[in-house]
Amino acid sequence: MAKERRRPKKGSRGYSPRVRAPSQVPRFSSWPESSEGPRIQGFAGYKAGMTHAFMVDYRPESTTSGQEVQVPVTVLETPPMKVAAVRYYGRDAYGMKALGEVWAKKFDKELARRKPLPKTNRGKEVQEDVEEIRIIVYTQPKLVTGIPKKVPELMEVRIGGGSIEERAAFAKNLLGKEITMNDFTSTGQMIDVAAITTGKGFQGHTKRWGVKLLSHKNSKHRRMIGTLGPKSPGYVRPTVPQAGQMGYHQRTEYNKRILKIGEAEDEITPNGGFLHYGKVRNQYVIVHGSVPGPNKRLIRFRDATRYTTGVKIEEPELTYISRESKQGT
Repeated sequence: MAKERRRPKKGSRGYSPRVRAPSQVPRFSSWPESSEGPRIQGFAGYKAGMTHAFMVDYRPESTTSGQEVQVPVTVLETPPMKVAAVRYYGRDAYGMKALGEVWAKKFDKELARRKPLPKTNRGKEVQEDVEEIRIIVYTQPKLVTGIPKKVPELMEVRIGGGSIEERAAFAKNLLGKEITMNDFTSTGQMIDVAAITTGKGFQGHTKRWGVKLLSHKNSKHRRMIGTLGPKSPGYVRPTVPQAGQMGYHQRTEYNKRILKIGEAEDEITPNGGFLHYGKVRNQYVIVHGSVPGPNKRLIRFRDATRYTTGVKIEEPELTYISRESKQGT
C-alpha cells in the first residue's frame, strides 16, 4: 500500500520535543507557490544585532496607524550567495524524490571544506517527470568580518513561478553566479525567517517548562515536578515536564516585514560596532521586530506562507534609525 504524500507537520514545534537541532543551518519543510515569473524564493544572512527606529506605522488596524512610532528592528548582514548546482525533483508514491542534478563548472575553494565536490561527473539534466526545481546555494562567510569562519553553509532554495521549462532555464542561467537579497525580495515585502535559537544547555524543570514551585513543606525539592504520572500506564508520558536540553532549537517566525535593504555600512553600524559582531560591511536588511538566535547566527528567509492580512506591499517610511553605541546596554 502506498504511503500518504508528505505534508508539513501540524501544530507548533515550540513545545515538544525540545531536543538540540541537528544542524545550525535551519531547514524549510514547505515552500509557497509564486504567481510571478521564475524567481528565487529564499535567501540567507547573518544576524548582526538589534536597534530601534522611528517609522510611520503601516498597520491599518493599529491604534497608531499613520503616526510616527518607535519600533524594535533587527539588522542582518546579507552578503551575496553563489549557486553551486541545480537539482530536479519528481514525485512518486512516497513523496518528493530527487531525479538528478547539474553542478557548476567552478566553485570557491572554501566549498571543499564543507563536502566533497564532483570532479568528472557533473550530472545531467532531467527532462521528464520533473515537478519541482531547486538550486543549491552556499554562503560566503569570508566576506563578513563579524563571522570568524571560512566554511560556507550549503542549502537548497526553491525556484517558483512560471512553467517547469521556464524554471529550468532560469535556474540553469544562475549556475556559478552570485545572487543577492534584491534577487529574492524587495523593501516592504513580508517574509518568514528560520533560525536556531540561543542554546541554554541542560536546565531544570522550572526554568525549562515554567512549572509552579512546590510547597515549602515539601520534604525534598521545590524546583521539580510533584509526580511523574499515574500508576497506569506503567511508563512516563512524554508530556510530563522534566529537566533537559533548553534552547538550540529550530524556530520559524512568520510574517516579518522588511523595512529596508541597504548598502552603506555607515548608515547602520552603531558607534563601536554591534556587540559580539562588529561592523556591517556588506548589503544589509532591516527587519521589523526580533529574530531567533544570537548574533552571528545564520538566518534563512523564505516567501511568506501565511500572509493574509491587509497590509499593503509598499516601501515603509523610516524617519530615523538609531546608531547609538550598544556598549554597556
